[in-house]
Amino acid sequence: MRILIIEDEEKAADYLRQGLTESGYIVDIANTGLDGFHLALQTDYSLILLDVNLPTMDGWEVLELIRRRKQTRVIMLTAHSRLEEKVRGFELGADDYLVKPFQFPELLARIRTLLRRGETVMVNESLQIADLVLDPSGHKAFRAGQRIDLTGKEFALLHLLLRRRGEVLTRTEITSLIWDMNFDCDTNVVEVAIRRLRVKVDEPFEHRLIHTIRGVGYLLEDQQ
Repeated sequence: MRILIIEDEEKAADYLRQGLTESGYIVDIANTGLDGFHLALQTDYSLILLDVNLPTMDGWEVLELIRRRKQTRVIMLTAHSRLEEKVRGFELGADDYLVKPFQFPELLARIRTLLRRGETVMVNESLQIADLVLDPSGHKAFRAGQRIDLTGKEFALLHLLLRRRGEVLTRTEITSLIWDMNFDCDTNVVEVAIRRLRVKVDEPFEHRLIHTIRGVGYLLEDQQ
């Protein structure tokens, strides 16, 4: 996957390029907003890291111009944590927003989450674990042959857990992939959704498939 970094600070850009290259990505760099905009139009990037404060054209203008032509994933990078700037970025079409200074592992996790969100999934492919079966094309779920009635978000959450069965999903990943945004850390929307899903998918049956990994997240696994 190819990533474009639009960043005028050479040391910061080189640091990001080194880390991303070591993580297996192909990386291009632009040091001005105008150069970055032209590269973004010329190449199909999987994701763009876009600094706000840029020469020739600031990050907001670059983002706005890109969004008129492409839907490439964009993470805004800025030294300011003001709420109004975050809101502005999301209104202009940013997919995520990271405040400098940040730790590279956090950036890498954000990138992987966004790229996974963009993966295409065969909607007619049935998914199964133990006696739980999900039919995405018919928007139906069954356990032990019994139909389970799910809301849209519950179905999306169960679909995600089944696609990533055996893998621990963090609250951040779940909120980003299911609700398509980043929630505040004190929001319990994930816990509530998991609780409601368990009432329908686990509690009426002999053994549970949805498990909590304390301090980490949740996974779907047949531990029988």
